[in-house]
Amino acid sequence: MNGFKTTMLLAALTALFMALGFTIGGRGGMIIALLVAVGMNVFTYWNADKIVLSMHGARQVDAGSAPEFYNLVAGLAQRAQLPMPKVYIIDSPHPNAFATGRNPENAAVAATTGLLNMLNRDEIAGVMAHELAHVRNRDTLIMTMVATIAGAISMLANFGLFFRGGDDNRGAFLATILAVIVAPFAAMIVQMAISRTREYGADKGGAEISGNPRALASALAKLAHGAAAVPNPVAQRNPAASQLYIVPGLARSGDSLFSTHPDTGNRIAALEEIAVTMGQNAPRDVFAAPSPAERPSALGVRAAPRRGSALDPNRRG
Repeated sequence: MNGFKTTMLLAALTALFMALGFTIGGRGGMIIALLVAVGMNVFTYWNADKIVLSMHGARQVDAGSAPEFYNLVAGLAQRAQLPMPKVYIIDSPHPNAFATGRNPENAAVAATTGLLNMLNRDEIAGVMAHELAHVRNRDTLIMTMVATIAGAISMLANFGLFFRGGDDNRGAFLATILAVIVAPFAAMIVQMAISRTREYGADKGGAEISGNPRALASALAKLAHGAAAVPNPVAQRNPAASQLYIVPGLARSGDSLFSTHPDTGNRIAALEEIAVTMGQNAPRDVFAAPSPAERPSALGVRAAPRRGSALDPNRRG
């Protein structure tokens, strides 16, 4: 089913490329746009993960450079019966994480230092288990390809604003209209194609892999507030990238046709139901202030300066 969705999505994005090409350059422009779209689809299939990681300035880590974080991911990958993914850390105060790669054999997971600073070990495990569930569900190919191609369409649409052709300037008028309409439409395709059920599926898979759905629920509550409060320059430059993250990269809330993620409260409620079915203890309010044992300082880091969690290799103190 995911393969069919991917094919249909890429066909729609290619059609948008061709429509913009025709508007800007007539039939010749449409043919060029088709060739560019085909080339981009092939290139993106093999390189979308590298593009996304480079776009975020992610740096790869291993058991030597970030032993606790790397070994945590390794243990979760083993529990999920997945090949060991590449592990990346992004030096950003924005708390978030994502997975990428065309298949489980070529997957990568990344977390920001902001996330590692904010969450305790169990919550970090829940987040990374969620990302590994995306890998196991083979969501990562379509997620990375859509983010890359939709961003390129938006750039092409904006380029149309500068087009000037013909004495009557009709081409400029049409290009301007398309630039205003097509970019939001492309974003809408992204948001509809990446069904919100994917996030529910990854939450469920993450709860199963980590064995602790309430830790993931607690992480989601903290990340939703933190991500809304701390700017994300990558998502601001390319809104299509927002659907990659565990929580939206831009400040949005509530369920709607145009939202990339389910409402956080609904996700927490679903995780609570999973916890009950797993026979775990009675719930507590995950939006309440954390107890001392749940703060990053419980991992051996002073709470006052909040330099980072024990899983952040850049922490001081």
